[in-house]
Amino acid sequence: MSLLAVSNLTKRYHRGGKPFAAVDEVSFEVGPGETLALAGPSGSGKSTIARLVLRLIEPDAGRIGFEGADFLALSGAALRARRARLQMVFQDPLAAFNPRATVARVLDDPLRIHNIASRAERPRRIAALLERVGLDAGLAARAIHEISGGQRQRVAIARAIATRPSLIVLDEAVSALDVSVRGQILELLLDLQRRERIAYLFISHDLGVIRAVAHRVVILDAGRIAESGDARAVIANPQSPVGKALVEAAPRLTRNRP
Repeated sequence: MSLLAVSNLTKRYHRGGKPFAAVDEVSFEVGPGETLALAGPSGSGKSTIARLVLRLIEPDAGRIGFEGADFLALSGAALRARRARLQMVFQDPLAAFNPRATVARVLDDPLRIHNIASRAERPRRIAALLERVGLDAGLAARAIHEISGGQRQRVAIARAIATRPSLIVLDEAVSALDVSVRGQILELLLDLQRRERIAYLFISHDLGVIRAVAHRVVILDAGRIAESGDARAVIANPQSPVGKALVEAAPRLTRNRP
């Protein structure tokens, strides 16, 4: 059974007074514990799809099923409860957080908002979350702006897993990190997936990263699906012009992965 089922999703905007489809009848599914990557050039619709799936914006047409429910039909308390199961990690956690907030405050918010732990229990839960993502519990007292980019992204992941989600949307979540830190964050994500069977909707323009972490990939072009399939197979032998262009733009990729 699919965890996330997106069917004929469409979002239109206006440019120069004329309508255009940023997302045009896109359909895909994500299973429990699976990583589906969305790839494509800038303007292909990747981040718009992420915002639609999270209901940060509403679609003009289509359906989103999540954990067996019609996600677009939910509102009020029912929507808030379901959102605890669907979290997001952004590209820039410094922009996503109040930079002057402490790490403890950032992690306290989801525990409080979703009634996951009492006030007395929350410090212990925060310490456990930090340790789960490879950070010292003593970091809780530090302000977000005082810690490194890699540490901030680990805090963002800790906040995302605080509600025990079944699906996390990662929108270019490692693209702003240097290569060594990027590898550590990817290993953390894979470890969390193995241990807790979290599914990821992984948005990236980096096919090398996608090949390392994704089970399947959807390649987008101007809001439509150009091709999709097993991530390694698609990257090794892309069939669409945009897929071929993405591979050609990433000379580090080899055609044959061991």
